[in-house]
Amino acid sequence: MAVADYVERLRGLGLDVEVREFPEGTHTAQDAADAIGCPVAAIVKSLVFALDDEPLLVLVSGANRVDTELLGARLGGVLGKADARTVKAATGYSIGGVPPLAHPTPLRTVVDEDLLLLDTVWAAAGSASTVFPLDPAELVRLSAGEVLPVA
Repeated sequence: MAVADYVERLRGLGLDVEVREFPEGTHTAQDAADAIGCPVAAIVKSLVFALDDEPLLVLVSGANRVDTELLGARLGGVLGKADARTVKAATGYSIGGVPPLAHPTPLRTVVDEDLLLLDTVWAAAGSASTVFPLDPAELVRLSAGEVLPVA
């Protein structure tokens, strides 16, 4: 799905975002933070896992790493990493460009509680070279995410 299509999906949710493009790419959280000029903690990593074989989107602060055993136990199941094919099928996007919300099919979503400590977070806008800013409370509301510690 093209970035322009994604921006239209966001407008449908009432968000008018300013997408920033970085042709050199923002493949890692640190790359994105360096390009934007923000702390790595303000980068939203949109990671797809499999919770008992069902896709689960986990929105993680760029400074954190998901503890799959701990999060799986909190959610009452077994949590494992999804492969690239599953990520694309579940979200419509490839790894590295998965946005945090407005997917073609709703996904169960968990939001890292540490993201709520920030005034603004930055997330992928549908490609590995585009990002947009978002208020963390809006991220939770629009993703219908469950706020939990993930690290």
